[in-house]
Amino acid sequence: MMMSKSIFALIDCNNFFVSCEQIFRPDLEGKPVVVLSSNDGCVVARSPEAKALSIPMAAPAFKYKEILARNSVVQFSANFELYGDISRRITEILTSVTPRLEVYSIDESFLDISQLDITDYDAWGQTVRDKIKQWIGVNVSIGVAPTKTLAKLASQYAKNKGEACQYVRGPTSHILQDMPLEDVWGIGRANAPKLRSQGLATARDLASLTPAQGRQLIGSVNGERLVRELQGQSCLPLERIHKQQKMISATRTFGEDTSEPHVVEAAMASFAARAGYRLRSQHQLASKLTIFASSSYHKPGYKRWSRELLLDQPTADTGLLNALANKLFIDLYDGTATYHRAGVLLENLSPDDRLQTDLLGKRNPKAFDKSKRRMQAIDQINSKYGQRTVHYSAEDLAASWQPKRNLRSPRYTTVWTELPKVQIQ
Repeated sequence: MMMSKSIFALIDCNNFFVSCEQIFRPDLEGKPVVVLSSNDGCVVARSPEAKALSIPMAAPAFKYKEILARNSVVQFSANFELYGDISRRITEILTSVTPRLEVYSIDESFLDISQLDITDYDAWGQTVRDKIKQWIGVNVSIGVAPTKTLAKLASQYAKNKGEACQYVRGPTSHILQDMPLEDVWGIGRANAPKLRSQGLATARDLASLTPAQGRQLIGSVNGERLVRELQGQSCLPLERIHKQQKMISATRTFGEDTSEPHVVEAAMASFAARAGYRLRSQHQLASKLTIFASSSYHKPGYKRWSRELLLDQPTADTGLLNALANKLFIDLYDGTATYHRAGVLLENLSPDDRLQTDLLGKRNPKAFDKSKRRMQAIDQINSKYGQRTVHYSAEDLAASWQPKRNLRSPRYTTVWTELPKVQIQ
């Protein structure tokens, strides 16, 4: 029986964070716009107009203060609540195109369109792009190819050329000749110098290697797989099931440095709540808790403190994680230190559908079931009435640790009090 050839499409949102801001601020179309990271520190997204001003990605905002002011660059604090919701809405549209979908990142998704009856991929891509633009307001670039690696190259090419969709049939495409090594998925700037020293400069040069040469030059099976993918042989299947994480962390750089223990305790409580919720949403339990705190790396006398605890009974209970995290912090607290960053890490994860008993009787199934029901009730209330409707009071001990987002736009689609208002005259 003949096997059908794989065809993948990569849907890549253009300048995603900036595009999300422009949905509700159409007056910013054609103007230089940047989105800043936590504490408004570095540039994490740029409009084409900002890129034209030679403002690099990850540029420290304070170093480019004059350029930003001189060119009237509009700045936003990162609004991850908004970006996450817009990403979810785009995913819903893509799921209506085909259920064979892999959400690769907040602004990229792979689709397996092998089984769709498509005769003109460029026209199909234009239709998908127009639908997302009309329904959501975000521009996307689409790459279509027989492998995921080629699809990623095709979408990058479409983005560079300002096109809706680009179809790459195989390694002989001119797109590979025009694509430098650094833009190949899996190469990056780390491996590029070594490959250039071997006379390789473009994606087509990589595609001309044998799989054995790819293994030797790039390393292990990844190099061989990359070469085969560039040659049109699909080696990377669609990952439709979300991989369970091996560790869950919640960390933040503080909005302002502090020596006050109650401020750090409030931060730890918030981190424990966030990590616990993520743990439960993935239906997992943790058997190891680690906390850390540090001073500023950019100031003299940098120090980092950490403590860890192995739990007799795995848990996803926010209250217990909160209490244990703050107990560990009290143990490491240094009254002479100034804290700049802290975090909570959960490890040794296991499924939450069963609790394995132990010979020493340290695990209590009844307490485990009671804790699970309590957390389910809290999560249901918060899901229905809004985040932190029910939360532990330790989170309210202080707010000064919270990252500064002085330039954040309203969370238009997720917070009732921040819905956009329309005046009709």
